[in-house]
Amino acid sequence: MVILTDLEKQSIRETADALAQAARAATLEHFRSSTLTADNKDGSGFDPVTVADRAAERDMREILAIRRPNDAILGEEYGYQKGSSGLTWVLDPIDGTRGYLSGTPTWGVLISIRDGSGPLYGVIDQPYIQERFCGGFGVSQMLGPHGGMALKTLEARPLSDAIVFTTFPEVGTATEGQAFRAVAEKAKLTRYGMDCYAYALLAAGQIDLVIEAGLQAYDIQAPIAVITAAGGVVTDWDGNPAHDGGRVIAAANKQQHEEALELIQKSLNSGE
Repeated sequence: MVILTDLEKQSIRETADALAQAARAATLEHFRSSTLTADNKDGSGFDPVTVADRAAERDMREILAIRRPNDAILGEEYGYQKGSSGLTWVLDPIDGTRGYLSGTPTWGVLISIRDGSGPLYGVIDQPYIQERFCGGFGVSQMLGPHGGMALKTLEARPLSDAIVFTTFPEVGTATEGQAFRAVAEKAKLTRYGMDCYAYALLAAGQIDLVIEAGLQAYDIQAPIAVITAAGGVVTDWDGNPAHDGGRVIAAANKQQHEEALELIQKSLNSGE
């Protein structure tokens, strides 16, 4: 674990804001453009990457080279760059590129910084609607065009009253999809396709659960920081740290986390 002074924490927060601002400019330059195209990174499916993904990450890396040259970087588009400080910036320049291509304002920029213990501070930024969700170092807030607000997850309520989100209806494998449905079938409302914005809504006290599978480290580390700072719980489907991605469950509170996790585990075990 890296011990940080208040001055260093402030430097990190200011740097994260600078990264988010740079990524806003780079992504909005191409968003809803009639000339926007995508390359496919997955030969067996569709995993798009655009010029905006690459430009946003390059711009963020350039800022880090000036402001935080000793920190490591892990980015979706340009991989891992070693550092010497014990800290690593984890960057996803556009989380939800499919949504970006579709013109929906549900994609976002994910920025976090971690040490060996996990994420310390994170940002979920939605450039088009100008909402920025921040969490860590005693901070838990959203800043937007209509002002700011403190982030706080929902209090415990029965699963029958809960709102559950995931990005893809199939979730992952057939077994993983069945486990998700074991929870969703008991919830009041299930919604799909929000990418990282669902995690922001959870931190803001709008929804109860986000359950996903097949995530990468850069997909989840910023949401972990933002949600835990707001009072929520994020683990993998075994109740362990989810810093490296995989199967993830994010809950507004401990009670809902435990209830949903029990249903997931029961479903997974029944399929063995």
